[in-house]
Amino acid sequence: MQCALVYDFDGTLAKGNCAEHGLMPALGLSDKEDFWPEVHRKNFERDGDEILTYLGELAKRARDVGKHDELTPDRLKMHGESIPLFPGVENWFDAINRFASDHGIALSHYVVSSGLEEMIRGTRVAKHFKKIFGCRYHYDEDTGHAKWPAVAIDYTTKTQYLFRINKGIENSWDNVKINEYTEPHERPFPFDRVIYFGDGDTDIPAMKMVKTQGGCSIAVFDDEKWGEPRTQEKIEKLISEERASYVVPGDYTTGSQLDVTVRGILRLYLRKHR
Repeated sequence: MQCALVYDFDGTLAKGNCAEHGLMPALGLSDKEDFWPEVHRKNFERDGDEILTYLGELAKRARDVGKHDELTPDRLKMHGESIPLFPGVENWFDAINRFASDHGIALSHYVVSSGLEEMIRGTRVAKHFKKIFGCRYHYDEDTGHAKWPAVAIDYTTKTQYLFRINKGIENSWDNVKINEYTEPHERPFPFDRVIYFGDGDTDIPAMKMVKTQGGCSIAVFDDEKWGEPRTQEKIEKLISEERASYVVPGDYTTGSQLDVTVRGILRLYLRKHR
């Protein structure tokens, strides 16, 4: 049996927003409290898409301070090396793969994130993902500098990428195959064999869709922020609105609540599909 584990990245596998680690300080944006309110303000004034506004503001800042090189694929991958991962993440994939294999389950891991794809590719766990779907720029062929956004993934487009995974489409460009009808039994990853991991508002439609289609969604939270009212309100909302199947701290070590929950879900899927 094949199952897909699909992860958001920022706040789910890693602490905070990935651009805040390495990249934003390199662009002189060390105070994130100034950057994000400016993005929200301009997005509201322009009646725009928040992710596109955020990508545009990063590129504008790089131009304004003469640091175009920070937004090249190689530099973004380098910045990705500094992203702090949650406890146990580095060993998680090998451990859960072994457990699944012992039970006759083949796992494929995917990322669907509003974070920068090249930065995620620079992390120590990038090799474990079958495909990383993240925000990405078009780059100048001569200089390698970011020109304009090529892919922008927000809360609604995450559901599109879940369908791409569901149908075995390993790219962002094929808009024909994604809209073609495929018999459920011909899809490599039916939703009732998908586990979605997310942490915030941008994950709500994806969590709800996987859950209503018979799969499971897991809400992950930063245990160090549990005492903050915003964290508790977010989790309370995910539960009350029936978005999340389970809520767990972002601890991926063997024997953690997250680990035991995922192993239990995989056993459940196996029992249902015998």
